[in-house]
Amino acid sequence: MSKIGFIGLGLMGTAMVLRLQDKGHDLTVLGNRNRTGVEQALEKGAKEAKTARELAEASDIVMLCMGTSEQVEGRMQGDDGVIAGLKPGTIVIDFGTSLPSSTRMLGEAVAKAGGTYMDAPLGRTPSHGREGKLNIMGAGDKAAYDKVKPVLDDLGENVFHLGDLGSGHTIKLINNFFAMTTANAMSEAFAMADKMGVPRDNLYNVMSAGPLKSGMMDFVKAYAIDGDPQQLAFAVANGSKDVGYYAQMAENAGVESIMSQSARKGLQAAVDAGWGDRLIPEMVDFYADKFKG
Repeated sequence: MSKIGFIGLGLMGTAMVLRLQDKGHDLTVLGNRNRTGVEQALEKGAKEAKTARELAEASDIVMLCMGTSEQVEGRMQGDDGVIAGLKPGTIVIDFGTSLPSSTRMLGEAVAKAGGTYMDAPLGRTPSHGREGKLNIMGAGDKAAYDKVKPVLDDLGENVFHLGDLGSGHTIKLINNFFAMTTANAMSEAFAMADKMGVPRDNLYNVMSAGPLKSGMMDFVKAYAIDGDPQQLAFAVANGSKDVGYYAQMAENAGVESIMSQSARKGLQAAVDAGWGDRLIPEMVDFYADKFKG
């Protein structure tokens, strides 16, 4: 079994760590402010590192599951960072949703230190992570991917290799841009139905009978009509960050994203109004409140 160092034990990271422990892997962990996941991992036999450098020194594979590129860079760089503690041949995997430009920059630094950097953003939820049923969008050196594929298979039901370093993060940002744009459009549609005096279920019945029907529509409907926001347990703040990263990726490529602008405006307005910790389907209420005002 591999010696794995895991940084970032939030809801998803904790689920992944516990799954890896169930499969017999030797884990060294490093958390942040919330120690709930760290304590769960320690109870199952994990070791805790004091710094990212110490974690890297103890690991054959280093995994990061963090919220932003800035956070990943903070753990990777510096005297106490992962890169400073890498052993030759170590493979580092970023499971978060990061900017491709940051990913490629870190990949060069890891290569200079004798390691290999991969991006492998995730699809699905922490419950899927706990069951080993994630979608994993791997990218980077194919030989490194083949080496860690058995470990990725312990975590994922659908594991892909998508090309050169940064390809996974590129596809994930495009995916999340489309998802967040669709979810916001559906949320506003329900809010507009309220404003115009049309029952939400009538609107849904008509829309879902045609080609508009989608999983994202049903996630928003689960809250707008049935009152369950957990079908899309993704925070508004995370959605805003991802759409912002998509727009920045487009800008870095020398183009302007037109379609993301409305979703980005709506999500950022919700964050500014204190809705950042609410779930994406609850944007129905945000738009409904706006229309009342």
